Amino acid sequence: MCVIQWFAPVELVITADEGMNLDAICVRNDKGEVVELRLPQKFVCIANHQCYLDWMYLWCALYFAHAHQHIYIILMDRFKWIPVLGWGMQFYRFIFITRSWAADRVYLARKLLELGKHAIKAAQPFVLLIYPEGTLVSDETRAKSRQYSEKAGIADMVNMLLPRSTGLLFSLRTLAPSIPNLAVVDFTVGYAGIPPAGYGQDFYTLRSVFFNGISPPTLHLHIRMWQAKDLPLGDMSDSATRGAEASQEEKDMFDRWLLDRWREKDRWMDGFYKTGEFSNSQGRYTRTLEVKNPWAIAQAFSYGVPVITGWLLYRTFA
Repeated sequence: MCVIQWFAPVELVITADEGMNLDAICVRNDKGEVVELRLPQKFVCIANHQCYLDWMYLWCALYFAHAHQHIYIILMDRFKWIPVLGWGMQFYRFIFITRSWAADRVYLARKLLELGKHAIKAAQPFVLLIYPEGTLVSDETRAKSRQYSEKAGIADMVNMLLPRSTGLLFSLRTLAPSIPNLAVVDFTVGYAGIPPAGYGQDFYTLRSVFFNGISPPTLHLHIRMWQAKDLPLGDMSDSATRGAEASQEEKDMFDRWLLDRWREKDRWMDGFYKTGEFSNSQGRYTRTLEVKNPWAIAQAFSYGVPVITGWLLYRTFA
C-alpha cells in the first residue's frame, strides 16, 4: 500500500450492480470518502485481467475490507523468483502453478484445503484471487482466444479473453464443503485513459508506473457477489475426498455460467471505454488508495528493523 501510495497513486471509484446496496458495502466518513469495504469474510475473488498492476491494486483495495493480510493469489510459478516481490509472494503463501493441470491439480487441492482449514480454525478472513482469463489481454492472447472460440464454436469476446473455468470450479468445489457461507466476489476492473480496443498493458506497465510516474488517474471497480452454494458447482457431497473433480456435465454447466458472466463484463467494458463509467451501476463512491493510519506506515517498515540492526552491529564489531 505504501508503494502504491508513493509511486503509483490512484483514485479508487467503486460501483455495484443494480439491486445491490452500495451504502451497505461502502462505509464513508464525513467527507464522503470510503473508509471501509464490507465484503464477505471468506470469498473467492475473480476479475478481468488487463495489466500486471491488477493484482497489486486489488490487494490494496482489499486493505479497506481488512482482508489484505489474508489474501492468496494463484499465479504462474515464474513469478516466484522475481527479486523482492517474488520473495514476498512466497512469504504470503501465494499458490504457484505451472499451467499443467495434471501436475497442478493435486498440489492445488492440498494447498486450498490447508489454507481453508487454517482460516476456519483461526477465525480469520480468507480471500483467494483467481483470474479466469489466465493471462493479460494483448494482440497475441486475443489471437489465441479467437482460435479457441472458433474451435469451440462459440463467439469470441471483444474486450477480454474467453475465461477458462477449470481452476475456478476446482477451487470452489474444494473450498465450499469446508468453508460455510463461502462467497464469490467479482470485480470488473476499468482503468481511465485506455481507449476502445486498447490494451491496459500498453498504457500502464510496471516500468511506466513505477519509474516514469505514469499511473492511471482512476481505477474503477464494479462489484457483484454470489454465495458459492447458489452457483452450479454440481454434486459436492464427497468432493473434498475425491479431489474435487466434477463430471463433464457439471463442468459444462459451470462453464456456461462463467461464460455468461464474462459476456456481461465484456458489454460493460464497451460502455466503460466510451463513457469512462460503468453504466450498469447505481451510485459511485471514491477513495484514494492510501494508508488510513499513519502508524501503519511505521509498521510496514518495522519488518526491516532486525535487518538494519544486524547490519549496524556487523559494521560496528566486524
